[in-house]
Amino acid sequence: MLSMFSITSIILVILWAIFILYSASVLFWLFEVGVLARGQTVSSDEVVYGHEDVQVRILTIGAEDVVQATVDSIPEGVSDIRVIAERDIQIEGATVHVVPTEFECNATHKGRALEWARQNVPCTQEFILYLDEDTIVQQFTGLPDADIIQITEMPTFTGSWIAYLSETFRIGYQYEQRAFSRFKYPLYAWGGGIAIRKSLEDEITWDVKTITEDTNFVWRAVERRNVDFRVLNLKFRNQAPPTLRGMFRQRRRWFSGTQHSADILPRRYRAFLSFRMIAWALSPVIPVISLFLFLFPQYVPQSATYFLGSIAAFSILFVVTFVGVVVYINHERITLLALPLTPLLVVLNTAGALWGWISPVQTFAVTEKVALKKERIASETDLISPATLEEVNPWLEEGDLENHDGEGTLIPDGGIEDSFIWP
Repeated sequence: MLSMFSITSIILVILWAIFILYSASVLFWLFEVGVLARGQTVSSDEVVYGHEDVQVRILTIGAEDVVQATVDSIPEGVSDIRVIAERDIQIEGATVHVVPTEFECNATHKGRALEWARQNVPCTQEFILYLDEDTIVQQFTGLPDADIIQITEMPTFTGSWIAYLSETFRIGYQYEQRAFSRFKYPLYAWGGGIAIRKSLEDEITWDVKTITEDTNFVWRAVERRNVDFRVLNLKFRNQAPPTLRGMFRQRRRWFSGTQHSADILPRRYRAFLSFRMIAWALSPVIPVISLFLFLFPQYVPQSATYFLGSIAAFSILFVVTFVGVVVYINHERITLLALPLTPLLVVLNTAGALWGWISPVQTFAVTEKVALKKERIASETDLISPATLEEVNPWLEEGDLENHDGEGTLIPDGGIEDSFIWP
């Protein structure tokens, strides 16, 4: 039987290991955001390819109403819009291609549709801009001269305040994407959209098994040759998960897919990614441990040192939320509520990652989407009408989605002075 001293020693080792791991992770995030990210986003004078140089492709199972809203948000100057669907749907302003059921390749689910489109959908433009079915384009004037351009995102409220505020925390952490152009291997690729040079797509292809297609593609491209990866800070609006269940499933898929693709990376990047993935998965326990130590400090020897260090690491979580709030605040100042809710949001935002670590997923699960018309369809998505969406979202009025032109901002005024700008 273990003595009380042995049990305490084991607890101490575990707590210190978690503390060191998480502290290293947040310190690196601070270095990325405060140092590496400076001046790395695409400036307006670097946009050298116009609308005419871009073909837009939207992937969907068959969410007609959601896709129609995305197509409506694309600027008129983009004349070549393709919808890649699993069933026949009618979309005004776009050409719809249905992936044949008999088409076979190594890729599955979304990757299979991407690969079919690569092989069969003609494209004479320099770039293909891939959008999720729920993306609302904004501020889009063109692209820089790069091989892969990651466009940033800013999820919009769809009915669950907790899920929406959790997205505020995620967007704060995801600010690190602005530093990824400094790395040979960007740490992940997901956001509001991704533009890929057509010649590069044909060289790399989508024909591999993965559930995080964008990240996997970028890593394989970098493995093959030198790739110019840039971040375009347009904050395309996509839907926050309308339920916590949907958010947990989404995070679990992201974690599992990234972990599954890690073998592509060279050893030093793979080790670094593993360290970050473990820190990500353990993030939900940080607020719990901090609270436990605050209430019961007698259970941990050298508690003063550990307690002060854990409080410092815990405080960084509020910094992450603050960054997310600043990204949003010109548009939706209610995100200020995320600051006092940070401990809860951290647990909820990263619980799916912990789930993915314990029980990895191998199949693609579509996050619930909010439809933009009255019709409901039987698919993996839960759809509500545009009237409902514009009613539940306090910054939207009737007709805002239909009238949005893709060059302005969907929600331009959050009640803050225009001079308050975050880069």
